[in-house]
Amino acid sequence: MIVSSEQFKSKFKTLSPSFCVGIAGGSGSGKTTLAKLLHDFAGLENSILILQDSYYRDQSHLFDEDGGKVNFDHPFSLDFPLLAHHLFQLKAGHSIEMPIYDFSTHQRLERTIKVEPKPLIIVDGILILDSEVVRTQFDHRIFVKAGEQTRFQRRLERDVRERGRTPEGVEKQFLKQVKPMHDLFVEPSQVHADFVADGEAWLMPSFEIMIQSLWSKIKTP
Repeated sequence: MIVSSEQFKSKFKTLSPSFCVGIAGGSGSGKTTLAKLLHDFAGLENSILILQDSYYRDQSHLFDEDGGKVNFDHPFSLDFPLLAHHLFQLKAGHSIEMPIYDFSTHQRLERTIKVEPKPLIIVDGILILDSEVVRTQFDHRIFVKAGEQTRFQRRLERDVRERGRTPEGVEKQFLKQVKPMHDLFVEPSQVHADFVADGEAWLMPSFEIMIQSLWSKIKTP
């Protein structure tokens, strides 16, 4: 890699206003891994990572079962106006109170997390490029692409291990909601991306290309 982590971090020390990067892609595509790589490369002192999943609307009163009436993969399930407002505030140099969503109870908790502005804002989410109000806040847009079987296997392992889901529930939700919503909203949103990364392969080559692209795009005083 031509640009080192130290060079990248140094560039951000004088960056103002904040630069916002959106990393989208299907559930299980590798987008979160790419977002975390960028977060670490830029340095925790220079960057913040915002997850789309924190902005789910509270639909606990409607939840009946996995793959039931609540479709968590539809854009309507997310509070995109609030996310867009928070990104605008962070880019303007103001702190925000980021919501906390509890996947075990499907509730938005009363407490929040205070997030201070930093030079690089990284946003990770499956539908962030589909939402125009959020999309316009990004200075650079990335889409991570992976095949359906790869995405399903990764999602199955994650949801059972981290979110207390059953394999049967995960599969039912994938077929009934995740796949149709991916085909309808997520996959088409890649047309808004500045760069499409290969989520099937080892991510480092795509990561290096992304870093070079950001290095040339970010302007410092």
